[in-house]
Amino acid sequence: MESTKKYWKGLEELQKTPEFVENNKNEFSEPLPIEEVLEGTGLAAATPRRDFLKAMGFGLGAVTLAACSEAPVRKAVPYLIKPEDVTPGIPNYYASSYKGAGILVKTREGRPIKIEPNPSCPINGGGLDAQAQASVLDLYDVSKLKGPLLSGSEASWADVDSFVKGELNKVQASGKAIAIVSSTVNSPSAKAVIADFITQYPATKHVTVDPVSYTGIIKANEASFGKAVLPQYHFEKAQVIVSFGADFLGTWISPTQFSKQYASNRDIKSLEAKRMSRHIQFESGMSTTGTNADSRIAIKVSEEGAAVLSLYAALTGAAVQGATLSNAGAASAIKLAAKELLNAKGAALVVSGSNDIATQTVVNAINALLGAYGTTIDLDNPSYQYTGLDADFNALVADMNAGKVGAVFFLDSNPVFTYPKSADLVNALGKVALKVSFADRQDETAAVCNVVATNHNYLESWGDANPVEGYYTLVQPTINPIYNTRQAEESLLVWSNNPVQEYYTYVKNNWAKTALVASGKTWDDVLQTGSVQLAAKPVVAYTFAGNVNAAAASIAQASKAIAKDVELQVYESVAIGNGAQANNPLLQELPDPVSKVTWDNYAALNPKYAESLGINQFDIVTLKGGDYAIDLPVLYQPGQAHGTVSVALGYGRVKAGKVGDAVGKNAYPFLSYINGTLQGVNSVSITKTGGFEELAQTQTHHSFEGRNVIREATFAEYKHDATHGSGNHGAKHKTYDLWNKYDQPGHNWVMAIDLNACTGCGACIVACNVENNVPVVGKDEVRRRREMHWLRIDRYYTFNEEGKKVTEEKEIEAIEGTMENVSVVHQPMLCQHCEHAPCETVCPVLATVHSSEGLNHMAYNRCVGTRYCANNCPYKVRRFNWFNYWNDSRFDNYLNNEFTQLVLNPDVTTRFRGVMEKCSMCIQRIQAGKLEAKIAKREIKDGDIKVACQQTCPTNAIIFGDANDPNSEVSKALKNERTYYVLEELNVQPGVGYMTKITNTGLQEA
Repeated sequence: MESTKKYWKGLEELQKTPEFVENNKNEFSEPLPIEEVLEGTGLAAATPRRDFLKAMGFGLGAVTLAACSEAPVRKAVPYLIKPEDVTPGIPNYYASSYKGAGILVKTREGRPIKIEPNPSCPINGGGLDAQAQASVLDLYDVSKLKGPLLSGSEASWADVDSFVKGELNKVQASGKAIAIVSSTVNSPSAKAVIADFITQYPATKHVTVDPVSYTGIIKANEASFGKAVLPQYHFEKAQVIVSFGADFLGTWISPTQFSKQYASNRDIKSLEAKRMSRHIQFESGMSTTGTNADSRIAIKVSEEGAAVLSLYAALTGAAVQGATLSNAGAASAIKLAAKELLNAKGAALVVSGSNDIATQTVVNAINALLGAYGTTIDLDNPSYQYTGLDADFNALVADMNAGKVGAVFFLDSNPVFTYPKSADLVNALGKVALKVSFADRQDETAAVCNVVATNHNYLESWGDANPVEGYYTLVQPTINPIYNTRQAEESLLVWSNNPVQEYYTYVKNNWAKTALVASGKTWDDVLQTGSVQLAAKPVVAYTFAGNVNAAAASIAQASKAIAKDVELQVYESVAIGNGAQANNPLLQELPDPVSKVTWDNYAALNPKYAESLGINQFDIVTLKGGDYAIDLPVLYQPGQAHGTVSVALGYGRVKAGKVGDAVGKNAYPFLSYINGTLQGVNSVSITKTGGFEELAQTQTHHSFEGRNVIREATFAEYKHDATHGSGNHGAKHKTYDLWNKYDQPGHNWVMAIDLNACTGCGACIVACNVENNVPVVGKDEVRRRREMHWLRIDRYYTFNEEGKKVTEEKEIEAIEGTMENVSVVHQPMLCQHCEHAPCETVCPVLATVHSSEGLNHMAYNRCVGTRYCANNCPYKVRRFNWFNYWNDSRFDNYLNNEFTQLVLNPDVTTRFRGVMEKCSMCIQRIQAGKLEAKIAKREIKDGDIKVACQQTCPTNAIIFGDANDPNSEVSKALKNERTYYVLEELNVQPGVGYMTKITNTGLQEA
């Protein structure tokens, strides 16, 4: 049974705008530039076919002869003495760590080319996010410094060391303070180096400041339980989850870890056991987490605190100041949430994305009532991923202004960009004699420093991390330093005259004293596995000791202060995050999971609210809050709360590099200090500038034109009938084939995708890009519908009709009329490798053919770019190369240089202009798996071969394998009652099966 809901990718598809209709009528928005091709040949576009073929035949023959006689000779120079651990053509893998998450770094002939998840890591759960996948490209960034700078000029390390030591001695003699400013440092060895530095220079203070702060949670836990820590959350143990603006599947604390946990209660195994968690989300802007919620309620930014208070009041029955919501629908949802939380007591979890201490204090009180501490929340084995305290950095800025600081060091920190009052910080730094940045480029903060002690990339470094209690992971280099850089910790060792000045030795000695002793492992063991996991500390329940009444008064006062004008929500985007990787083109071109916008941030407004203000989509507006204003294009965002506007942080860099400079606008200055913590709650005015800028948005570039490709059912319907929504019951219509049937006795490679597990995060897109040398094309080309991604994630909106069952009919009609009450389904879409592939029948040169193992192949050297195959593909998953992205100067910022091209996978051909390309199911990985099995003289086992998208997915939403193996994971998944095939009625027999999206509305219990 197909869903009766109406699904749409964007407002243009819902409204059938003329532009949308025209673009979908003409799939390729521009014709081939025939005139350019014929220029200089003496032919015109109207040349008779016979003359054209004559001329072109001669031309091609001449070019071929010239290529034979004039081609430069390139010699492959063999190793004089081959390194013992390098075999040409065979990859090496090194266990390492990225931001505390365990990874495996794949290298070829000494070049790191791919980051893979370490399956044993509890932080990433065997998956990786988009930023980790893209980080390999940062190693080959041409915008990085090639050595240290002294007073803005290149210098030797000896000169830098002499200068810094001399200045430190002067500061120490003057009695002024020294500060080391860093983002969170959870490396035991790095913390030991800083401690040794402080021993040498006792006036030193280590100040931790994170661009996106979690001080509110840490301080609330200190007041509530006497433990100033960021807890570990266990979503896998929660049967009911209520979130107030916490994007825990997108950017909040540890989204890869939380995604794995979250999916474990909603995936194939849990559903087969008729078990599924319930998730309710209250938020202002549509987030990745909000798109995955079973019930999502849009509320204003100023109402998030009041909503938390309302939930507390509903749970306790007490009258609480400030617990009043103006939104009747939200008030009804709070009562329902309270009922469900109480029913799940001991297996319930409430989280908030607020950095307000008062709000987090009330959340603590709620979780204590629900028995969450010791079950779904662990304070005894805390997270060390964010430890920054906002007040410490504020105090440092005041001390610098007062002339009390003589030296400041910036380690993995760029506060001139991220600090809200950047001009005040720059002014304060002007009163500090010695300013040292350990940046790898002359970023915004390094530009105002007199020393830039250029740091290694993490793939060139030794180090370690302790992201959560009991888990220690090692960082080891996978390549020698490319430039004349030096690790920041080693610089601190040198400047503090430490007896050990080689950081490798320092790390090894530190592990010998701590982690190795505790685990009983050797150094070589850790180099092999990459990590040590110690036994967890006993978990206990905690009694809440905070003051809810005082917190309620604070929330009520803050809500009154901002409930005016338009309420601004600033947030981290999944791709760019806090902006540290803004110069990475893979991330800039990754479509946002919700808006599908690339290469920009924007002002997200509810469509109906924007219309009431007289603002059209893509109008440029000025957002002004206090004394700061920026101009941004408007995006109509369904699900956005009325009276609010959302803007992403991390954009607006001016010294990121060739890729990231001048992309978007900086929203950090909209943050402000409220009650000692850095918060984004603010009010702004919106005025039209008269300008217009089309965003590079991919949402309707490949439309199914209203055909029903989504299958969805509620959990109650699924429990009653497991095939509900999948179309797997009832009589099948008769089919007719144009092809003969053939046996496939060998392998039959297929894929299953669970829509219930896919969160839409986009990590698979970046993994595919890196693995398969997919080029970046830039903002202008994306606007022309020319993005090259082999894998896309289609995001579908639908009106939340189920809401009628829990609120008054008039209220729901009003909500639908304001475009707030929408729900979302994410659907990964790639080449379906159809058994009866329609692309194959129309290719005039047999460039696309079918293999004996069920795969649709592309022979690039045969393809002449007719694009017939793309026109005949019902899934629109083929990409046409409009340019030679690898050697065209217009793409110099992305991949068009020999240094950056060192990241390319040598097992995959780089494609050139005029050919079609698409997902190959990572054929190179299939071949490598076969070869390994052959060498070992055994059959291929299920799990031997993992395609790139599957390997990085933290939720195991993508399953790949051999359908001819009845015991393979993919065979079992495709036999699941929820499995259906997109456009199955066309009888192209796709090789990718999808599993119906199940939503736990909880309505059966209401």
